Amino acid sequence: MNEQTFTRKQEIRFLAMVSLFWFAQYIYIPYQTTYLTFLGVSSTFTGMVLGAYGITQLVFRLPIGLCADSIGRHKCFIMAGTCFSGLASLFRIFWGNGMGFLAANLFSGLASAMWISFMVFYTNHFSNKNQQEATSRIVMFNNLGMLVGFLLSTIGYSRIGMMGICILSVCAGLLAFILSLQIKEPCKKTGEADIKDLLSVCKLKRLWLFAILALIQQGIQLTTVMSFTNQILKDLGASNGLVGLSSIIYMVSAVGFAAFASTFLCCRKGPRFWIPTVFVIVSVYCILVPSANKISQLLFLQILPGMSTGILFSYLNSEAMCGIPLEKRSTAMGLFQAVYAIGMTTFPIFTGALASAFSIHCGYLVLAGISLIGTIVSAVYYINKSRAEKNR
Repeated sequence: MNEQTFTRKQEIRFLAMVSLFWFAQYIYIPYQTTYLTFLGVSSTFTGMVLGAYGITQLVFRLPIGLCADSIGRHKCFIMAGTCFSGLASLFRIFWGNGMGFLAANLFSGLASAMWISFMVFYTNHFSNKNQQEATSRIVMFNNLGMLVGFLLSTIGYSRIGMMGICILSVCAGLLAFILSLQIKEPCKKTGEADIKDLLSVCKLKRLWLFAILALIQQGIQLTTVMSFTNQILKDLGASNGLVGLSSIIYMVSAVGFAAFASTFLCCRKGPRFWIPTVFVIVSVYCILVPSANKISQLLFLQILPGMSTGILFSYLNSEAMCGIPLEKRSTAMGLFQAVYAIGMTTFPIFTGALASAFSIHCGYLVLAGISLIGTIVSAVYYINKSRAEKNR
């Protein structure tokens, strides 16, 4: 058992802060692409705006993880993350054009770079055998915050507009910051950490494998369900309310599947079944979405990426951290999240470029092919792992 343990009250407060943090980060997401299109922003620049969210994560996540392990503290990084989540939306309010959203997404990415400390601080309170359950739980509250944000944005967008939604984002970030001040964290480190020793975790092939698989999963998720799928809905004639409903369906699915991922029924099949299977489902989603000719079809398809967020992402996190020493976990998580931030940065940019040069259908088919690569790579890994276990 790890040294730290949560009281029930502390855990509830922490998970409430997690939901508020992601509420602040994502409440504007259902309408970001359509709002930028309304402003006259090109698909290519919209892709850059979306990709900017991953750039700061790519740059800062490994240094943040390394620093957290070095000082043995997470509270300061959690506080910074909640603060930046609200600050980002101030840019959207006072500089409400394409460049303003670009700058805001850089700050949102910096806030999300601190997610390392949220994850590690929480999972450190649980034993090794309960890591998958703990990971699925914090991912569930992560998705719950997004879901509430999507619900309020759907209800409020036509009434208060993008600027009103961004004000709610600022308020949620402030509340999360207040809750972060109440985190109790004893200082466990007394001497200086060996940076070279901490960085040795970056040599682990298993960590790199699941980081690259997460790169595929996160890149496709941000590009499709969080972005261009909403524009496809608008092109089919969907109202702002239906665009919001689409995001709500996705988030309800994500919360439900994240809860399922922590159950015995899901754990019995394990990652060797779920990871390749859900990658196939993501491929199917990418093939079907641009081919849909009815709004109702697209709304139904939004259930599928919920499996990607709720099950696949939970398992990729727990598999990446499996066997990582406690004192190196932040560094490992920093590398893991920095690698998948590459997908969050590059996938929207090249998909936007493909949409401008050819069609959105072409962009989605390329994403489907990339997801199939994830299926093959993960399946081969588990087949080889099974053979190695039998030969021992």
